[in-house]
Amino acid sequence: MKYYMKQKVFSWRDSFTIKDEHGQDVYFVEGELFSWGKKLNMIDTSGKPILYIKQNIWNWLPNYTLYMHDQEVATVKKELTFLKPRYSIHGPNWDVEGNFWEHDYQIRENGSLIATISKEWFTWGDSYELDIEDDAHTLLALGIIVTIDCVIAAQAAASSS
Repeated sequence: MKYYMKQKVFSWRDSFTIKDEHGQDVYFVEGELFSWGKKLNMIDTSGKPILYIKQNIWNWLPNYTLYMHDQEVATVKKELTFLKPRYSIHGPNWDVEGNFWEHDYQIRENGSLIATISKEWFTWGDSYELDIEDDAHTLLALGIIVTIDCVIAAQAAASSS
């Protein structure tokens, strides 16, 4: 199923709206304003918490843990590489590959496609088209995509200052 994720432009904290292929809001992601490290909550349209993303700040490289129903479901780590960015996902045995600087990448499990992510250019704020192959993977895939976007945005901000 296709989803569209759009970052709110004028917000003091990380804030995303996720819409389905019919343009209906399905999830919202809101960052906590004052916290040590990034902390983001994904909620459904009724306000029910679905996923929690927490940055593990005492690591050399970006490292985030994802929780569903207070249970750890995945850890996303940026690996130390010299040529191009690489991320490892622990929990599910997923691999992430593609061009992260262009926001064009895929998530795979044992070679099988889980999700395809591509940035929509010439939009106000970051906007992405997400094609998730299996509905059973939707929430975790969305959480991982939000996490990778946070890492890329933080590195872009650090390199521009």
